[in-house]
Amino acid sequence: MSELAHRRFLKMHGAGNRIVVLDLRGTSVQVTAGEARAIAADPRSAFDQLMVIHDARNPGTDASLRIYNTDGSESGACGNGTRCVAYAMFDDPAMARPAESGRLTLETRGGLVSVKRVAERSFTVDMGRPRFAWAEIPLAEPFQDTRRIELQIGPIDDPVLHSPGVVNMGNPHAVFFVDRDPETYDLARIGPMLENHPVFPERANISVAQVLGPDRIKLRVWERGAGLTLACGTAACATLVAAARLRMIGRGATVSLPGGDLVIEWRADDHVLMTGPVALEWDGTFPPEMFADDGAA
Repeated sequence: MSELAHRRFLKMHGAGNRIVVLDLRGTSVQVTAGEARAIAADPRSAFDQLMVIHDARNPGTDASLRIYNTDGSESGACGNGTRCVAYAMFDDPAMARPAESGRLTLETRGGLVSVKRVAERSFTVDMGRPRFAWAEIPLAEPFQDTRRIELQIGPIDDPVLHSPGVVNMGNPHAVFFVDRDPETYDLARIGPMLENHPVFPERANISVAQVLGPDRIKLRVWERGAGLTLACGTAACATLVAAARLRMIGRGATVSLPGGDLVIEWRADDHVLMTGPVALEWDGTFPPEMFADDGAA
């Protein structure tokens, strides 16, 4: 029987981004890719990201996170999920630990992430510094200027999308800026092709963005390993940064996604801050039969 059987979880969302929070602190239990896929396949626990809280590995941090996509792959960072984790660690009766400062520092594969409460159901996450060098994103070949790279989809003389900006915000992102409503693009068809393009050796999150004004962006995202999503925090951060590098916008904006708005600020110290809401839908426990056919991989 899976060690996850009967364990409690929270089903949440951050601006529409479906999140499941699982607390494994105080145990040696690790979630396998197969178990993550099994959890995602159940309608009651379906997620875009599974946020698994483990004991901190380093002094000065509050916990470490492993973040899973629906296909069982791991993500380096998830801003919307981090806000949900903060809510759980502050407020959930079973998960909360004493905390006086209203701040947390969490370890992720993408680096340290700090989060602070700004309202009862709103948190600001410091997503760290963006990375622009082609090898850091990473790309399969050198590009000296990653503000726009040579990549397009569609006919050479009339591409559907072309010349994205690429940024690593804990995950690799490609942002295509367009002049019309992002909803008019068939991202469900285009997204998988671009996510798996050979130029992205670790795959990439694919965003279509329209700058609506000096402080507003409309965004749709195909998320690596998860597909179409109502919101993606790291994509919102990457989009603001990519637009600012092209002088299309300033260093702060409201990014509107299908699931809601996120406020993004690229500070003078190079850190990117994301502020947004969390919502708790329900809590439950994983039934043993969920993992009957999950496999170990």
